[in-house]
Amino acid sequence: MNHVRRVLVLAAIVGAAFGRPVIAQPAGSQAVREQPAPAGQPRVIAIWPEGVPGARPGGGEERTEDGRVYNVQVPTLTVFAPPADRANGTAVINCPGGGYARLAIANEGEGVARRLTAVGVTVFVLKYRLVEYGHPAPLQDVLRAIRYVRAHATDLGINPNRIGVFGSSAGGHLAASAATLYDAPEGRTGAALDAISGRPDFVALLYPVITMKPPYAHEGSRRNLIGEQPAPGLLDGLSLETRVTKDTPPVFLVHTDEDTSVPLENSLLFFQALRRAGVPAELHLYEKGRHGFGTSAGLGPTSDWPARLEAWMRSHGWLDAAPAR
Repeated sequence: MNHVRRVLVLAAIVGAAFGRPVIAQPAGSQAVREQPAPAGQPRVIAIWPEGVPGARPGGGEERTEDGRVYNVQVPTLTVFAPPADRANGTAVINCPGGGYARLAIANEGEGVARRLTAVGVTVFVLKYRLVEYGHPAPLQDVLRAIRYVRAHATDLGINPNRIGVFGSSAGGHLAASAATLYDAPEGRTGAALDAISGRPDFVALLYPVITMKPPYAHEGSRRNLIGEQPAPGLLDGLSLETRVTKDTPPVFLVHTDEDTSVPLENSLLFFQALRRAGVPAELHLYEKGRHGFGTSAGLGPTSDWPARLEAWMRSHGWLDAAPAR
């Protein structure tokens, strides 16, 4: 069903359940209505205003070290808005990497956000739950983020049919999970917002973790997400090359030969699965660039990947000017 129609049909339910977005609160506290962000600071939205599912009181404090966030207890979206005269109504929910142990917010979150806002995209950097929770908490968080942005599209200045997900490394695994597991039962919590589609309209992946199986699995991401000895069903079910269908949204992939942490075969496996299913996909493989390079300069052609992403998005119409209101 058309996303706009679904949003209109469910507006009364969602509005009654959630009202306006709220700011992030410490674990266990009562949600409060959103307050204006300090001058020059991005807006922060807590995506679970009714309470984080499976919250663990006493889980400790979230902390930030060297631009990396640890021990996320209250998942949020940080909003990076484009210049008003460039905004085109397209949104991207950005999932930074970090092996499901931490989030590289400064590099893969804010750095990527700056590149996308420059071409008119509104970026929502997602702080999702990590090893302290494990599967399915991160999946619930990314699908909730998509549903939240889609349900509040009008207030956020977003086209509900132009919501993509970007992910780097383990964040790439999460973004690819959104692309393939958007209807999975474990991604739902019984909330009213579950009625909104969690399917992204497109997905972009930077050196993503895809498979949980040897020999190409990233062991740290696998361990942090599903444990030392995962059940065979989880190992197969979260190897996302096995979950692609004809309904998987279009995908853009970037990987490098110098990546020895997450082998480029992860992207190859996913690309091959997309081709078999007839899903539009574009893959860029480069020579230079160790894992985690993000938007770093000085890597030759590799550093131009954001321009390739922009061209891909433009070719699909996602950077077209928003219609006049």
